[in-house]
Formats: sequence, structure tokens, C-alpha cells
Amino acid sequence: MTARGQRTGSAPFDLTGKVALVTGGNGGIGLGMAEGLARAGAAVAIWGRDAAKLDKAAARLAECGAQVHAAVVDVSDADAVTSAVEATVASLGRIDSVFANAGVGGRTKFLDLDAAELHRVLAIDLEGALWTLREVARHMVARAKDGDPGGSLVTTSSVSAVRGAPTLQSYAAAKGALIPVTKGLAVEFGRYGIRANTIIPGWIRTEMTAGSFDRPDVQDAILKRVPVRRWGTSEDFAGIAVYLASDASVYHTGDTLVVDGGYTAF
Repeated sequence: MTARGQRTGSAPFDLTGKVALVTGGNGGIGLGMAEGLARAGAAVAIWGRDAAKLDKAAARLAECGAQVHAAVVDVSDADAVTSAVEATVASLGRIDSVFANAGVGGRTKFLDLDAAELHRVLAIDLEGALWTLREVARHMVARAKDGDPGGSLVTTSSVSAVRGAPTLQSYAAAKGALIPVTKGLAVEFGRYGIRANTIIPGWIRTEMTAGSFDRPDVQDAILKRVPVRRWGTSEDFAGIAVYLASDASVYHTGDTLVVDGGYTAF
């Protein structure tokens, strides 16, 4: 280990000996990330609210040869997150990277938006990410003060944070807020070798978005604006997760990485 979390070696994408936590890791983009991390050699912790989905996802990750810790966690509950981080560290020994990815959708006509719906979305998509990042950052800072600096904090935003999305104002508010939050983390914790970056997914076919992608109006309005001419899949996030968890990204922080098939560039 060299100064401020930088490592040496000839295999920068090898995650052997590293531990990654993925919230919402039992499905969709989160599971795609978790599988990529597992295949690269990381031990992986996944959190979710559906126990059956967690069991199924954990089995898939174990088939990749990974040590897996799966836990039912409601990230909107700050106390539950604190306990879950402690349990994850107790199980896997440490946390080297966290992907604050858990989220819920929030499609409501703006004139019909009420406080209950707004708070439902913010509690998971924004507050849940904050509690997760806070507790993992505490762990990483304590480890750095003991002579073991480094770590990667990653948030999952949305293309709705940078492009107008009708009926998604509550979702966009939560996901958009994660971008400056993450930049602030990069500045605040860089002295400990901790980096922080945001991923912006484009139009990705997952369980949460099921039902939208086969509609003719969506096909006509969206797919023709995606230069690679296909919807994204959860597997498209394996590589970016490995990069952000790996030693290859130790000097990459405070950034927003767009994975959208070129949608926002067109």
C-alpha cells in the first residue's frame, strides 16, 4: 500500500481481497454490478428488501465463486443501515467499495403529486443513499486513521437528473441530488484516499422499468435516440462497477460517469 490508498501491482482490475457492498443488489442494475464484482474476485455484500430475491441473487453470486453476505435491509431506516454495515463488516471483514444503488420508481403526474408520494421516493432514493454512504464512510475513515486508507463510494443517479422527464419529478429530484452529494464526498474524504463518483444509467431494461420498453410510443420516442440502438441491460454495469471498485480508479474522483448507449450525447 502506498500513500493515500494507492496500490501497486500489475493487475489493477483484480478485486481479490476486496469487499464490495451493493444496495439493491438483488436485482436489476445492482445485480449486474454485483455479478461483475464477484467475477473479478471481490467478496460481495448485497442488501435488499425482498428476502426471496436476495436468496436467488446470492446463489447466482456464489456460482461466480464469490463469498457472499446477503441481508434484508430497509435503507430508509438510518438505524437499520448502521446495524447492517456493522453486520457486513463482521461477516466480510471490511468494506472497500459501496454502490448506493437501492431505489424505487416514482412516476406521478406533477399536478397529482402529494407529500406522501414525494416522501416515499426521497426516503429510499436519496435518504437511503445518504445513510448508506455515511455509515460506510465512517468505517473507511476509521480504517484510514488506523493506517489503511482508501475506498470507493459510488451512487446511482438517473438520466432524469440531466434530461427533462415528465411525471418523474420526485424521482429526478432524489437522483439529481445525489450528484452534488457525491462531489461533496469526494472533496471531504479525498484526504483519506476515499474517492466518490456517480453513475448515470440511461434507458435500462429491468424489473423496475418493465412494461415501458415494449410500448410503441416509447420505442418511437426513445430507442431511435439511443445511438447503439438497443436498451441497456443490467450486465452493462458490470464493467463500470469493477473499474470503480478497483485500483485502476484510485485517482478518479468527483466525477459523473454516464452509461447510456450515447442517449444524452445525441
